[in-house]
Amino acid sequence: MLARHAVRAGFIAALLVCAGAAAQSFAPSALKLLQTMGRAPNTLARYQYLIRELPRLTPEDRVLALQYLSFSQAELGLYDQAVFSFPLKNSLPDKLVLPTPADWKSADAVDTIAALAAQRRIVMVNEAHHDAHTRQLTLELLPRLRALGYGYFAAEALGSDDPGLAKRGYPTRRSGTEYLRDPLYGDIVREALRLGYILVPYDNALAGQARESAQARTLFQQVFAKDPKARLFVHAGYAHIDKAAGRLGDVRPMAMELQALTGLVPLSVDQTDFLETNLDADDAYHRLAHAFPSSQPEVLLNRSTGQPWSARPTAYDIDVILPAGLSLDAFGEFKYGYRLNPYASGMPHVVGHNEMQRASWLTLDGRRRPYPIGAALCRGNLPCVLDAYYDGEPNAAIAADRYAFMGPNETTKLYLRPGRYRLRASDSDGNTLSESRIEVASP
Repeated sequence: MLARHAVRAGFIAALLVCAGAAAQSFAPSALKLLQTMGRAPNTLARYQYLIRELPRLTPEDRVLALQYLSFSQAELGLYDQAVFSFPLKNSLPDKLVLPTPADWKSADAVDTIAALAAQRRIVMVNEAHHDAHTRQLTLELLPRLRALGYGYFAAEALGSDDPGLAKRGYPTRRSGTEYLRDPLYGDIVREALRLGYILVPYDNALAGQARESAQARTLFQQVFAKDPKARLFVHAGYAHIDKAAGRLGDVRPMAMELQALTGLVPLSVDQTDFLETNLDADDAYHRLAHAFPSSQPEVLLNRSTGQPWSARPTAYDIDVILPAGLSLDAFGEFKYGYRLNPYASGMPHVVGHNEMQRASWLTLDGRRRPYPIGAALCRGNLPCVLDAYYDGEPNAAIAADRYAFMGPNETTKLYLRPGRYRLRASDSDGNTLSESRIEVASP
């Protein structure tokens, strides 16, 4: 089983965009890995490169490679596989006592956050970059906060090299970092534009305190300096949402810096301290999920005061607990488990269909419907990635959903909103293998 790593500062770098600025932090072998990976023509090619290199890497470089492998799997729609590949866990506060049903009760996360947001001017929600499930909450909060007068939406993955984004209405590969290539992140940007938010790119290629301070300055200058009465919704990674130092060591996080600049206290919502990272029923996440069962993202409210629970009350206001969804069925009938390369698994030849299960939360509470697909669309060229594009959008657009097939006879489902789509299968060189038109009917 792959090593689990407790972290304070999140991942080593924010994908390749930061590799140049942080080059001095990497050993020469790790820097070579990043540079070679950066030359891959697409995510599938990067995935294949990492699979080939992993057995030859040093233990230190293997940890770095596994992070990027996990990013790649998430971008390819292999959401459960991404979490299993790098089961990242935060170090929880010492002597933390978990809530019990005697003193706490479950409440819907979206409803609770929206109610609290009515009294604030800044709301910040974080994500784990390799776990797309942490993007569902932001997607569901967008219309609720817009109705409360929030008019600006800032997302860490957005870049400033796409001036036509707002007019066009959908993101492309040039709209931001590779995190944005995940269809769930693309859906967030589409929904924000549809609702009339002003999008705010704010991240940079710096590191440490320089990065946090620059993020806060950009948000202040692009939003509050221009519109003193503005309300801002921020989707960030990990501890950037913290209002006190600690998870980033001595570094003052972006939220703490923005509070100092504006005099406004953000409502900070954490999803990364209690994440489903494996099937261990005894870890803190599973103990909470078992004590407070829910099919929706939930928060815990004190039965006496009604206040939401936070494991780090000086850093953030609310812990969100996502419903469990990981399953080894994502690896198919033969359950490759933690093996990274199914071709090297030693499994017998697959006969018939090999169903690769995807997480049930991908329905987005019924707003998306399952559409069956199979590796036959790859026309014998494996691995391949199948993208579902909204009708009329180009290959450069962020897909509505996607899935990468690694072996023959595999079948699975895309999850798509009702409408018309173009299905395109492509290989690691970007060549089109097949193309077809489909329509997903309304329920």
